[in-house]
Amino acid sequence: MNALKQLVSGNTRQFGMIFALVALIVLFQILTGGLTLTPDNVINLFNGNSYILILAIGMVLVIIAGHIDLSVGSVAAFAGIVVALAMRDLDLPWFVGILLGLALGAAIGAWQGFWVAYVGIPAFIVTLAGMLLFRGANQFVGKSNTIPVSEDFQYIGAGYLPEIGPDTGFNNLTVLVGLLAVAAVIVLAVRRRQRDVKVGATPPPLWVDGVKTGLLVAALLFATNLFAAGRPGTSFPIPGLILAVLVLLYGFVSARTVVGRHVYAVGGNKHAAELSGVRSRRIDFLVMMNMSILAALAGMIFVGRSTGSGPFDGVGWELDAIAAVFIGGAAVSGGVGTVVGSVIGGLVMAVLNNGLQLLGVGADLTQIIKGLVLLIAVALDVYNKRQGKPSITGLLMSRFSGKPKPDDEPTPLAPQTAKKDTSELIHSE
Repeated sequence: MNALKQLVSGNTRQFGMIFALVALIVLFQILTGGLTLTPDNVINLFNGNSYILILAIGMVLVIIAGHIDLSVGSVAAFAGIVVALAMRDLDLPWFVGILLGLALGAAIGAWQGFWVAYVGIPAFIVTLAGMLLFRGANQFVGKSNTIPVSEDFQYIGAGYLPEIGPDTGFNNLTVLVGLLAVAAVIVLAVRRRQRDVKVGATPPPLWVDGVKTGLLVAALLFATNLFAAGRPGTSFPIPGLILAVLVLLYGFVSARTVVGRHVYAVGGNKHAAELSGVRSRRIDFLVMMNMSILAALAGMIFVGRSTGSGPFDGVGWELDAIAAVFIGGAAVSGGVGTVVGSVIGGLVMAVLNNGLQLLGVGADLTQIIKGLVLLIAVALDVYNKRQGKPSITGLLMSRFSGKPKPDDEPTPLAPQTAKKDTSELIHSE
């Protein structure tokens, strides 16, 4: 048990989700007779869920800050229809269309962020209004028609890494990207260990780092083989590449920058954060604007994949993104969550959807199973309270039980930082 604790470094919830994801994959691989881990199915799984995972990246920051955004599906649909119409009627190049969509997402996010941050209306109400407003705007602007987009624009949603070099039976560029990722993982593991030694900290046992790095390298090599060995014309999808870049970027911002620490501080204890010098209104404004920018990007990726923008794009996307975040370990009351955890939660839902479809399970039963998975995941989080501040349900349970909160319970400022140290950590930045 001590060895296992060292291996997961105390973050049992996130590793638990990884184990759950692996278990789901193995289960469906057995039940479907090997269809789950075929190259074509894995590529389709990433292509069909990348936009939800992108939404989950933005949504986790919103939830960490203590808010919720119900408008992301409508914002994505509205941005998609505006870009499609602009490219068709104004003959805009595809890259100008993308910039237009991102600018529109920023404007919408600034609009909603203003009401949340500076007027003080709860984000739930503002984004509920936004869900209705931009859904109606999508159908009004597009006149409830489907607007096709050019083949160049379709590349961001349905394209693949091109083939280069000699014919090896694999997509060479995908193999190269996979090997670079493996090298980066190894280098980062070594540098992390060297940094611990340099500052006088005690690094984990060498075997712990070796097992962690070895498992990650094995997973990367296996995934590289799947993506590179698909049918001719396919490889690692462009939406997956965009998702990988966003995970790295937002993972760094949330964990390694002052802005990221302030987001955790505002979600963990807004009043304490303000007393420590955090401009909570600016943080609320930024997370809402960032969410709409990512929603616009997700909408454009979906439009590219479906070859056109329609009146029913984005329906229910906000619920899938919120479910991914909570399954990935975020707390209902804010202050807790990680970008990687949310992506893992989204992959759990994606694999569940995909596996049930391969088994021929109907849409009705699929929704029931997804609902139960979400409920169980949050219930387990309330029960063990292993990450940050407990959820609202957990707080109520502790009040009725009369049990005091343990002094050593991790809290929300950074993924594993105690709330009582909010001001100290903010000033230390």
